[in-house]
Amino acid sequence: MSSISIIGTGNMARTIGARAITGGNTVEVMGRDRSKAADLAQALGSGTTTGEWGTAPAGDIVIVALLYDGVVPAIAQYGDALAGKVVVDISNPFNSTFDGLAHREETSIAQEAAKAVPAGASVVKAFNTVFRHVLEKGRPDVFLAGDDARAKASVAAFVESLGMRPLDVGGLKMAHWLEGAGVVTVGLANHGVGNLDFALGITELPV
Repeated sequence: MSSISIIGTGNMARTIGARAITGGNTVEVMGRDRSKAADLAQALGSGTTTGEWGTAPAGDIVIVALLYDGVVPAIAQYGDALAGKVVVDISNPFNSTFDGLAHREETSIAQEAAKAVPAGASVVKAFNTVFRHVLEKGRPDVFLAGDDARAKASVAAFVESLGMRPLDVGGLKMAHWLEGAGVVTVGLANHGVGNLDFALGITELPV
């Protein structure tokens, strides 16, 4: 199983942390507000620890569970403390009307994060196309993108420990399109599906 550090104390941090523990992984919670991090760690139980914000995470995989505009600043603040880590960006940079991306260029939060991590760290985009409660209760496909094959393999193994299927979409430049897929999920929730009880996935035809 994997050792996981989660930067953030919100709903996605709680959900991923709970699923991680159920999957037999070790979990550390890190938040700017240490009391909130400690409260979440206590709620998660099963030996979940609390780390100090900005110090080296204990986990080999570091999940940044922050709003999109806080991801790169947090990574920059951690700096060399992330050396050698696999950093997972789960954010969705929605615009104010949730029908497009906040950034206009063909980039992604994950690609910008990759510019900020220290040498030896790798960034993987994952989990952003899955609504929180589906992640909590379901077994959705989890799309992931990254340039480092070993890093993606580590994240894929973690996803499998959650009882979900990891699907590699390619290099980190594909994170832009995964963020676009996040916009599609909101459009489907508001129109074609009409609710949040679904996730994007792949259906394979029998051979």
